Formats: sequence, structure tokens, C-alpha cells
Amino acid sequence: MTGFVTRFAPSPTGGLHLGHAFAALCASDAAKAAGGRFLLRIEDIDTERCKPEFEAAIFEDLEWLGLEWEEPVRRQSEHLDDYTRALSQLQDNGLVYRCFRTRKEVLAEIASAPHLAPHGPEGPAFTSTPLPPSREKRLLEDGRPYAWRLSMAACRDHLGGTFDALNWREESLDPPHTLTPVPARPDLFGDVVIARKDAGTSYHLAAVHDDALQGITHIVRGIDLRPAAGLHRLLQTLLSYPEPAYRHHPLLAGPDGKRYAKRDRSVTLRHLRESGHEPGDIRRLIGEHAARGDMIESPPAYA
Repeated sequence: MTGFVTRFAPSPTGGLHLGHAFAALCASDAAKAAGGRFLLRIEDIDTERCKPEFEAAIFEDLEWLGLEWEEPVRRQSEHLDDYTRALSQLQDNGLVYRCFRTRKEVLAEIASAPHLAPHGPEGPAFTSTPLPPSREKRLLEDGRPYAWRLSMAACRDHLGGTFDALNWREESLDPPHTLTPVPARPDLFGDVVIARKDAGTSYHLAAVHDDALQGITHIVRGIDLRPAAGLHRLLQTLLSYPEPAYRHHPLLAGPDGKRYAKRDRSVTLRHLRESGHEPGDIRRLIGEHAARGDMIESPPAYA
């Protein structure tokens, strides 16, 4: 056994498709090759879209593929207090602020001064400042909903020169798995929402916390999430979490050149299974995609 620990962390918002199978196999295969551990985590903080039937289907599909993982499986919805405590650390250091603007208001503000909001990995990068205490108090008394945003300006002040020197470690997919430092650039996200009013957390905070808690040493995931590594590296630094290595694999694409999505019923694992495919056929189908070049090998471009 080595110190290699990785995970597959789907959200139960629909059926798994061929692209998910590729991602799960990449992570599982990496763990086996290293003599390490493979974990399954259910990222179900989106209470509106996540459904028990989708979670049950995830287990069924992955078992059909022949994957094995350690028990117990961590479900994020069962550990919201953990994320509240992580958020409290950021609050105690003055690194987050309440944002009472709705999404519509944020987009309108960005549209009014687009030159001040460059396009980042998650869209226009919104930045602001905390409201005066008296104004914030009135809004809280009025029951206005809010989200917590991570202040990039406060993070820069808090970390000093470390902020601009931050980098994360990209590991090549093929042996000898060469490590390359990559500049983090978390500022490209602007003041990202770190805790939403409905869940009390966000994907970024919950995933970074759980990776640290579960001892994840290698994050094996799709190239579409590569830009998030810089923001996650900032959170790891702010919360004194260990630094993992990252491996980002290509995404499978359909005939239109777009990556598969959960709405693509024809390539869901359930459909493939009901169409007579066997587990061994999945690797063959993935190989056919690679042979045809039906792969997305770069993250989405942004300014």
C-alpha cells in the first residue's frame, strides 16, 4: 500500500453517462496502478436537483462497471456542520463578506461596467466590498437572503506575497507522472461565492474540505475542472489543508464536439446496459472515442 488516495465524486442530479464512466475508471485505474486507495463520495449539497433515485442509480451503475470502493461512502448532505466550521475559519480571519445581491443584480452590475469584470473560469468575475455595518444590519433585520463571498482583496492582504506565489501541482497522466507547478491565479474567479444561502456551503468549499478530511493525495478528474485547481489551492492555504497533486484527463465528446451531459440519454450507463452492452464494452467504447479523436483535451477558454 502506498500513500496514493483518490476519489470519484459524482452529484446525484441525473444518470451517469459514458463520460462519467471514463472519469470513474481513470480514478480507479490510477489507484490500482499505484497500489493505493479509491474512494466514492456523493456530492449532494444541491438539495433541489439531487434525488435519492439518482444516488441509487450511481451505485448500481458503478457496481455494474465492476468498480470497488471503500466504505462508508461520504455524503456531503450529512456533514453540513463540517462546512460551517470551515466557513467560520474564513469569517474569523475577515476573508469573506455577506453579499445580498441576487444573481440578476450581479449580472446587471457586471453588464454596466464589463471592462471591470474580466471573464473568468465561471463567467464574469464579480468583485465587491462588504457593506457598511449599519446597512448590513438593516438588511439582516429585514430577512434579506445573502451568500458569503470570498474577498480576493482580503485574501491578498492576509497572505501577502504568498498570494501571488501560489501554485498547484499538475501531474502527467502517463508514467513517470511528472509534476509541474502551475500558477494558481485564484483572482480570475473574482469574489467567488463560497457559501450559498440554501446549503450553507458551495462546491468549492465542500470539495476542498472533504479532500483534506479524507486524505486525498491525488485528485483525478476532468479537464473542465482544471481552472478550479487555482481557487482550491488558495482555500487549502487559507484553511491550512494539505496540498494534493492533480491529474486532469480529457473529456469524451459526442458527434457535435461537445462533452457528454446528463441530458444525453443515449449514452447513459443505464441505457447502454439495457441495450445489451456488457461492462467490458465500456472500455471499448471509450477507446473508440479516443481513436476517432472525440475527446476534449483543453479546458474552456476564458479571458
